Amino acid sequence: MFKRIANLFRGFLGLFISGLEKQNPEALLEVEKENLRGQIAKFNQGLAAHAGLCERLMTQVKKLEKEETELRAKTTANLKAGNKSLAGQYAVRLQTNRRELEENRAQLKEAETTYKELLSARDVSVKAARDKIESLKRGISDMKMQKAMADLNEMAAGMVTEIGGSGDTLNRLHEMVEEEREKAAGKSRVARDSIDMTEIKAKESEMDALADLALADFAAAEGIALEPEGGAAGDLGTGGDTTKSMGPAQTES
Repeated sequence: MFKRIANLFRGFLGLFISGLEKQNPEALLEVEKENLRGQIAKFNQGLAAHAGLCERLMTQVKKLEKEETELRAKTTANLKAGNKSLAGQYAVRLQTNRRELEENRAQLKEAETTYKELLSARDVSVKAARDKIESLKRGISDMKMQKAMADLNEMAAGMVTEIGGSGDTLNRLHEMVEEEREKAAGKSRVARDSIDMTEIKAKESEMDALADLALADFAAAEGIALEPEGGAAGDLGTGGDTTKSMGPAQTES
């Protein structure tokens, strides 16, 4: 029973953590980057220890090579001097030195090969991990961009719907305005056609006649000869010589 409850609790906890990871992929990526840095640091420590071993073997090889040279010289010198016993001792030490030197050289060669392989494996692994991290970063950026584009498309779709509704309202309002304008224009035309122009025209003619009479009386009183309507035709009959006189008319003697 308790085991089932524990499994259920772990399941819910896993779902909760998975949800957090989905909501925060950048945080998860940063954690993986930190893990990678830690792994690289540990690997470098091991690689440094291996490099130290190579250096110790290299130092040992150089030391044995130097001893080999000295032992060879001492063996040769004592043998030429006739000291066979001492030359034999040096010869035994020389053989031992050569065996150790060969072993150390082989170990050094193997250690150097292993170091280069580990170094290459580290570089390849780090490059692959970094490429994967960069790919994930681009994927996260693309995911965000796609989400933003989806949100914009949804907003655009909603705006199109709203704009379409507003357009219908504006169309109805336009029809109402046009209808009222046409009604007003019709009423104005009916009112204009209903005006009786006969009396107005008669009144206008009467006012013109009174003005002509008043002007004729004024001209007679002042002794001004008024030219009749169409005076140009009268000028043709008199040869174009017309004389206006002011004051009382003169009589011929």
